[in-house]
Amino acid sequence: MSRAHEPLEPPSQLTLSAEHNAISQDGIDRRGFLKCMAWAGTGLVWTFAGGVPVSRVFGQPSHKKPSDFSFVQISDSHLGFNKAANTDVTATLQAALDKVDALPHSPDFLIHTGDLTHSSKPAEFDALSQMLGSKRQVFYVPGEHDTSVDDGKMYLDRFGKGSQGNGWYSFDHNGVHFIGLVNVVQLEGMGKLGQPQLDWLKKDLAGLKSSVPIVVFAHIPLWAVYPTWGWGTSDSEQAFAMLRRFGSVTVLNGHIHQVMQKVEGNVAFHTATSTAFPQPAPGSAPSPGPMKVPAEKLRDVLGITEVSFVAQQHSLAIVDASLSGAEQRPQSSAA
Repeated sequence: MSRAHEPLEPPSQLTLSAEHNAISQDGIDRRGFLKCMAWAGTGLVWTFAGGVPVSRVFGQPSHKKPSDFSFVQISDSHLGFNKAANTDVTATLQAALDKVDALPHSPDFLIHTGDLTHSSKPAEFDALSQMLGSKRQVFYVPGEHDTSVDDGKMYLDRFGKGSQGNGWYSFDHNGVHFIGLVNVVQLEGMGKLGQPQLDWLKKDLAGLKSSVPIVVFAHIPLWAVYPTWGWGTSDSEQAFAMLRRFGSVTVLNGHIHQVMQKVEGNVAFHTATSTAFPQPAPGSAPSPGPMKVPAEKLRDVLGITEVSFVAQQHSLAIVDASLSGAEQRPQSSAA
């Protein structure tokens, strides 16, 4: 695993008035923002300032400064999958990486939020390593498909060096604290973090000032997207009890293969699309699983997520991009 960056000076204390906590700078309140996102899709770049979204239209200049940085989230590459939903997942992963390489500003690193492989086979892990290559710095967390054969031993040997327990860890980059969590090993219907990891998280957060922006990433959503399908983490509330004191917390997940957003106080949740195949919207099918779409539409529903940090505003802006360049719309959102 690529290891931690040396931390820089943390950002200064972020203060927000009560009015700013209710209404963002462009006049969109939290509930209105979620409603707006249902039609805006990737036509909107959204920024978090202490958990409050501030938007700008996609294509407007971001005024990126040298102190700012961006990273890209990819998820659910499922190398080894070869069924009707996508007979060439290697090609669509490569298309995603080509899109990353074509970004006007090279991202500082990539985060892969799990299900690197489909069957936890050595050849699948090898293929992923070769495709991502040595020129990119990548931080990983496992998905259930990476741990189903041997409880993640092969994943840890290849991608978890230096991590704790089943693969959790943290690092700092330009004043932002990143936390990679594992919620796929103790599956009990939904994902589960487990007490040892929660104890580690408490120690990891103990020395941080509340003004430090936090980014948490894990495979299964850390909020109850659709518990009937196991789309949630049973003990995530214990983790968020520790995170609520921070002014800005962004949570990135994969697993459900579609874009969904939610804002609760200072915590903003975001799930990403897959680079392999889509899944149905919650409750729209008898069960989750690979969903076949017309071949010409496949790359419209696969993609990557670009996240930019604006140092002066202590905020994160998130943009979803499909492999085809078509607009991506959240399947649903929750208030």
